[in-house]
Amino acid sequence: MVRRELGTTGFALTPVGFGAFKIGRNQGIKYATGYDLPDETLSHRILNAMLDIGINYIDTAPAYDLSEQRIGDALAERRSEFVLSTKVGERFERGISTYDFSESGVLDSIGRSRERLRVDVLDLVFVHSDGNDVHILRETEVVPTLRFLRDEGVVRAIGFSGKTVDGAREALAWADAIMVEYHLDDLSHEPVIEEAAARDIGVVVKKGLASGRLPPHEAIEFVLSNPGVTSLVIGGLNVDHMRTNLEQAWRVIGR
Repeated sequence: MVRRELGTTGFALTPVGFGAFKIGRNQGIKYATGYDLPDETLSHRILNAMLDIGINYIDTAPAYDLSEQRIGDALAERRSEFVLSTKVGERFERGISTYDFSESGVLDSIGRSRERLRVDVLDLVFVHSDGNDVHILRETEVVPTLRFLRDEGVVRAIGFSGKTVDGAREALAWADAIMVEYHLDDLSHEPVIEEAAARDIGVVVKKGLASGRLPPHEAIEFVLSNPGVTSLVIGGLNVDHMRTNLEQAWRVIGR
């Protein structure tokens, strides 16, 4: 099966990745409709099924509440089968998001993620922006701390998941990969995707279906027809829907 290289990281990702938000959190959501949080047994079944249908990339974050713990519990024995990304900067506890981009905050977050995910080395860690992208990258300790952790071998690759074009462009100076919102209704990051590709920096797309507002068939084809995009992260709890999404992705890029 065809996979796309994530810049120079050495990781090759399936064109659709699984966004693990919904297996861990259903509070403070931005989706049009709510959903029941799956219990532990169902979440483990969903995670294993995602690997079984051929997805080799899972994205999570401490801000996804139970998500990291559930991934670690469910997939510890299958760790070699997939690439895993998590994030630093945002936490979600007792129904509230808090942000910490300090050195101590990043180190603590990385330690907690390694413990929950049951790994010694994290594949890919993104900065989880609160929207103040340029300030975070220029005025806080998050970037030098992540670069140190990469140099020490605690993290294999680092990147930025922001909200603005200026932030994504700023991150190209140091990131191995960027995560950007890109879909038919929002083309603002298209020039940055081209710049990243020219510099051999990986691009992961989030919200490619505009949080469920766009038809999956059209949205997937649009995002993955851009050769600068490595993988499109799609969240959900329905394995059959994810299988259909993956099959559509294969048709776009070829098996």
